[in-house]
Amino acid sequence: MPYTPPPELAGLSLAQIAEAVAERKLPPVEQWSPENVGESHMRIAADGTWYHEGSPITRPAMVRAFAGLLTREKDGSYWLVMPYQKLAIEVEDACFIATDVSETEGDLAFRINTDELVVAGPENPLRAAGDMDQPALYIHVRRGCEARLNRSTYEQLARIALEHGDDWTVRSGGERFTLLPA
Repeated sequence: MPYTPPPELAGLSLAQIAEAVAERKLPPVEQWSPENVGESHMRIAADGTWYHEGSPITRPAMVRAFAGLLTREKDGSYWLVMPYQKLAIEVEDACFIATDVSETEGDLAFRINTDELVVAGPENPLRAAGDMDQPALYIHVRRGCEARLNRSTYEQLARIALEHGDDWTVRSGGERFTLLPA
């Protein structure tokens, strides 16, 4: 079946975004407990590029497939989990990069570099990190894995915050999130 990326965020209603999120069929990683544990020889660089044995993975479909298998353990380690095997993967900063944001019907929808859509809220909170000189914003995607907002997405979100006041906060999914690092 050919891959069709979701349409641009700015043209979607909240219901359409929710439908696109629901249509994404992810493997049931949480149900798998493989005993075979190993090393994937894979790394996700801080810029979102995936590598295998030092070479970039250039096929977006492969990256999307691997991304659906990602999980983060409580100890901070990252894994690709399959029914028969669990492989460690190195993550330099975040598993994903948020490449776009749109305020739709009072909620914030993000597109990440795997073409997935994520709506900020209680299950997908925004987190401010870094410091005032080098702030970083992240949104939880799933299974402990986050997306770091790229520079333009961070700027878009800052403009949204300033449109609603000068306290550098945004609201989405009934939650309030600060854009300022603690």
